Amino acid sequence: MTAQTLYPAERGNLRLSFEYFPPKTDEMEVQLFQTAGDLSIFGPAFVTVTYGAGGSTKARSLTTVRRMVEEKGFANTAAHLTCVGAPKAEVDAVIDEYIDYGVRHFVALRGDPQGGIGSAYQPHPDGYASSTDLVRAIRARGDDIEISVSSYPEKHPESPDVAADIDMLKRKVDAGANRALTQFFFDNNDFERYLERVRRAGINIPIVPGILPINNLAQVQKFAGLCGASVPEAIVTRLVHLEDRPAERFKEATHIAAEQIVDLARRGVRDFHLYTMNRSPLVTAVLDLVGFEQVALEANDALDEAPRTRAAGAAA
Repeated sequence: MTAQTLYPAERGNLRLSFEYFPPKTDEMEVQLFQTAGDLSIFGPAFVTVTYGAGGSTKARSLTTVRRMVEEKGFANTAAHLTCVGAPKAEVDAVIDEYIDYGVRHFVALRGDPQGGIGSAYQPHPDGYASSTDLVRAIRARGDDIEISVSSYPEKHPESPDVAADIDMLKRKVDAGANRALTQFFFDNNDFERYLERVRRAGINIPIVPGILPINNLAQVQKFAGLCGASVPEAIVTRLVHLEDRPAERFKEATHIAAEQIVDLARRGVRDFHLYTMNRSPLVTAVLDLVGFEQVALEANDALDEAPRTRAAGAAA
């Protein structure tokens, strides 16, 4: 099976967003901004920058967002923010600092437990207890601020079941969230079933599927195991024998992600959030194979006003 380029009528009204993470070294910083520049040709509606709560990690997040907005012209940069391990005053100061940079879109998350994924979460005694409280605090800064939150087609690893996850999502929406970005997944039937349950629960915000092109199968399998996602055996079979054949592995990984996007688009999905891992070649190959048009815009134009042809909500 190979991906089929979308027909123009289907390709229209599709919208993209990309996730980046703060660089740890000067070399990684060069790679990040090169990747962001490379992918800006697809006219993303917004890009997001992840957040580290502690010390130098937090400082890198703040610096990266500031540079994206002020120096690189990525006006529609969304800043991730967590409430783990910090008092309210510290989190509030970060929110206000981002707003001073010109940020008008946040991705509000609780954050992983300080002991790592799998350990028990303990809120800071003077902090926000949950992502719902964090959403409420951001929303208090203005109704014009966009707030995205997380959602989990295969449930969060700490949740007892999907119903509990959806109840948590509803609380975040009631607090002021207006978009959900999902954990990555590879089985579109899981997403469709999840979306049906979300809509039955009366949640009507866009639920944007998170797409992770597979650069490294073993790493993705390990990460999926930690965050409650699954990698179907059919995908493993397609990639596992290509570990020592990088060109063939790249091509197969391109087709896997492109097929997923095409299938979701045919099911009515109109927004796609891609986890780039700060690398552009595989993401570019995927989007080219799907048939996304490249737009002749500078980075600041591409993110300041995403092409109208891609402006639509996620699957209803």
